[in-house]
Amino acid sequence: MGDLISFTCPDGTEAKGYLATATEPKGSVVVLQEWWGLNDQIKGVADRFAAAGYTALAPDLYEGRVTQDADEASHMMTGLDWVGASEQDTRGAVQYLKAKTGTKTAVMGFCMGGALTIIAGVKVPECDACVCFYGIPPKEAADPAKISVPFQAHFATKDDWCTPQAVEQLRKDMAGVKSPVDIHEYDGEHGFFNETREVFNRNAADVSWERTISFLNKVL
Repeated sequence: MGDLISFTCPDGTEAKGYLATATEPKGSVVVLQEWWGLNDQIKGVADRFAAAGYTALAPDLYEGRVTQDADEASHMMTGLDWVGASEQDTRGAVQYLKAKTGTKTAVMGFCMGGALTIIAGVKVPECDACVCFYGIPPKEAADPAKISVPFQAHFATKDDWCTPQAVEQLRKDMAGVKSPVDIHEYDGEHGFFNETREVFNRNAADVSWERTISFLNKVL
């Protein structure tokens, strides 16, 4: 089990998040929430990273708000300050982890957090690697072609949010990236990693987790 903490953003403001500490961290990871908020499921992902040897911090991007209603989640995501979430909360979390652990730090996230992960890979200079689960931002928010750190992504073949066409475009956009790019697709639906949802796909979740830890072991 982790702890709720406060950390300082680059602009000097305070943000909160859930910190799960590894005993002897070999790296650290910022975990970015889905549009539901910083709920127990996301905290559980941070705990899993800590158990795997990576101290993890999940910033509370909605400042305490959590929902299980899709309409409310959509409203909260639409109202999110995306620039602040990426360049302040996420970057502040990366800076906090690097100072705390003295290790390289990756950013990873799901859905909304997956899109923010790609933005972080472009706009957070302290980020050392990215792992994106079924999230792609508008190109005007961040051009994936400008990512210069190792990148891994996981998408579903039956996804009407991050469609197979969007994933194919992402592959094309990143074709010229010099750092490692590792993009996987799974027979499943959007949100397949979330064990609390009906779309949960255990096989896809297990394989993508194994690939994520293997990737982090290699690049961090």
